[in-house]
Amino acid sequence: MVNHSISREHPQPQTTTDNGPALLPAQILRNDADALEAAQALAASARTHAARRDQQRELPWQMIEQFTASGLGSITVPRAFGGPDVSFVTLAEVFRLISAADPALGQIPQNHFGILQMLRGTATEAQQYALFTAVLEGARIGNGGPERGARNTLEINTRIVRDGDGGRISGQKFYSTGALFAHWVAVKAVDDEQRLVMAFVRRGTPGLRIVDDWSGFGQRTTASGTVLLENAHVPDTHVVHIWRQAQQPNIQGAVSQLMQAAIDAGIAEAAIDDTIAFVREKSRPWIDAGVERASDDPFVVADIGRLKLELHAAQALLRKAARVLDQIGQGPVDAALAGRASIAVAEAKVITTEIALQASEKLFELAGSRATLAEFNLDRHWRNARVHTLHDPVRWKYHAVGAYHLNGSLPARHSWI
Repeated sequence: MVNHSISREHPQPQTTTDNGPALLPAQILRNDADALEAAQALAASARTHAARRDQQRELPWQMIEQFTASGLGSITVPRAFGGPDVSFVTLAEVFRLISAADPALGQIPQNHFGILQMLRGTATEAQQYALFTAVLEGARIGNGGPERGARNTLEINTRIVRDGDGGRISGQKFYSTGALFAHWVAVKAVDDEQRLVMAFVRRGTPGLRIVDDWSGFGQRTTASGTVLLENAHVPDTHVVHIWRQAQQPNIQGAVSQLMQAAIDAGIAEAAIDDTIAFVREKSRPWIDAGVERASDDPFVVADIGRLKLELHAAQALLRKAARVLDQIGQGPVDAALAGRASIAVAEAKVITTEIALQASEKLFELAGSRATLAEFNLDRHWRNARVHTLHDPVRWKYHAVGAYHLNGSLPARHSWI
């Protein structure tokens, strides 16, 4: 009999200081059109106070609950488990739409969807059923992967040791985007046999504590802070052996990167839209332009044209990469297909990174000094772009793309390509 405990359990009163959010009802969307409609509605709501939330560092709890209640949290759950299993084209568009309104809201569920993708190829059928069912019922999964004191992003010092019918997990995580808002924290750890696993730790579990200590100057409301674990018990049924994933070609990294690229595309779009609105409504023309309105300055007009062209190119590469993933994801994945997927997404990630940074910086040159006033908080676009694009350096993607096309070299296999 399948164990449904992951989706059914509710936190019990504990002496731990960790208290997870309530599990609220969620819709189950039917198809891609429903997902896009829900994303558009959420974006419209999120856009209203996005600048204020950033400026005052108000965590977007209401928006997160709206995201979940709308059914967006389960859009990639496979149809075999009751989900709509939307295309990667739709997934990228959902992230772009939300991130154009509030990129922090866009980034918070990114790991949630990355983990759902991982479960497809790594978890047992019972684990898939339990976790997919939990997500359909409104559960959110947060990230407990990176470690601040490690030599690099692949090094994991968190350990899970055998204890009866499960394990005891201890360690410290950082950049834990989504964990504070989650019902379950997916924690990467090394087991007694030195293998990499992912332990799903229920919020409220004794020994788990989440600290909201994220102080980045951008993406300020993602709560990407610390997860502390001290002998937190995890049943065997909640431990996924993700070391198996490294043994076979897959598109896990490409899927993760697709969402990151979509977030950057959204940031760029918002920056350009705000530039246009400010130039039209508030900017003054330069004295040598000989025009009455800043929007008639020929240099401003040309620069807006360039920004729009580059944005459209980035959006086109994003859609192309998503279509490649949709095509490759239909069947078995070999090394060549996995490489093709990663390169397609890497190309999109390079261009979305560059236009996000360029558009958010160019905003001030075109809009003028008044645009720097705190009352407008337009610097949030650059701050968000600069912080989010540090997730993985695009200089390595240039190399990967060049090596692939010039020498036929396949890219590395990890979550950052």
